[in-house]
Amino acid sequence: MRECVRFGNRLALLSIILLATMRLVAQSPAPTVYAESFRQGGTRVVEESFEAKLSSQDPVYRERIKDSRGADRYALSIVPHIPEGDNKITSWQVKLGDLHHAIYDNVLLASLDSDDPRNAVCRLDPSISAAIPIGARRIIKVEGFYVVLQVKAHHFTPLDSPYLDSMTVAVELRNTDPRQTNSAK
Repeated sequence: MRECVRFGNRLALLSIILLATMRLVAQSPAPTVYAESFRQGGTRVVEESFEAKLSSQDPVYRERIKDSRGADRYALSIVPHIPEGDNKITSWQVKLGDLHHAIYDNVLLASLDSDDPRNAVCRLDPSISAAIPIGARRIIKVEGFYVVLQVKAHHFTPLDSPYLDSMTVAVELRNTDPRQTNSAK
């Protein structure tokens, strides 16, 4: 009987420690990942912020991005990644296509080399093995502006599967480096 009580006390203590650790992890700020696009130049954009709400029923998000003169210059899209031979979403990919140069379908990439690990900044992958944590704040410098991406929410169905049924992504377009703005606060 005493052994059961000791085991129960140890289990209760372990549960308290685990809950406290989870609370600390949940309260720690999301990491920030910075990358620079292969695309260099001086183009600036109209600054704006918006949220993309994605679901398995509505898996693609598209938004036109205007340059500083107000003309459509880029096409932002968030598209699902579905593994070959499957029909369910495991992650989403963010792309920023240049409307003036169709050859550049994703200027968010750090490199045109598809195997470059820096290109993971565009993939919103919630798996444990993802190169970048799903909650990370991603800052990508493209020409003379910055694209800031952060996953605000995501949901698996079923909960213990790798299949996503929804994701909410905050998108911010800035002409000044958001890392400098945050350090001044």
